Amino acid sequence: MTQSDGDLDSLVRKRIRALRLAQGWSLDELASRANLSQSTLSRIENGQRRLALDSLVTLARALDTTLDQLVETAAEDVITSPTIDATRGQMRWPVKADPGMSVIRQRMTEPPPDNPARMRAHPGREWLVVLSGTAVLLLGNRRIRIETNQAAEFPTMLPHAIGAEGGPCEVLGIFDRDARRGHQRGDSGGADTG
Repeated sequence: MTQSDGDLDSLVRKRIRALRLAQGWSLDELASRANLSQSTLSRIENGQRRLALDSLVTLARALDTTLDQLVETAAEDVITSPTIDATRGQMRWPVKADPGMSVIRQRMTEPPPDNPARMRAHPGREWLVVLSGTAVLLLGNRRIRIETNQAAEFPTMLPHAIGAEGGPCEVLGIFDRDARRGHQRGDSGGADTG
């Protein structure tokens, strides 16, 4: 067994124990849910029993996770640098857990467009939090003020646009795969989170 195999083995054992404790379960309770004996689970957690694929699959199910998540290794690059778009006042980060998602930090100075034709609609979901200032979200026929530290989540099939109110604001937006693609296709440089 190589050093990295030993590290992965130790990581998986720690992960099983941490997930069990996060659920508030005793060894006995998880063992029962996974159809294992309490002593087998104890030996798995403390490294006295070999990690077998069939046990890992059963434990992953009992812990409401996947085998992939249970055995995934830590990413080498913990820190991600943003891509900066100075013309739009945006910084964009990819989300490693789901390459289709992205996070955008945007500084806005203009109010949302008055023209409903400039509002966008496309498949997906967006989440945003106002970091500073006040943002206005136009969502269908609604006008929603979002203050500093408030958040919004909405389906992007509703026509939408966002802008600042009463001065500049900074917004952190999270876009699922479909929302990100919708904004990339319709990118016109107007006041919007994408």
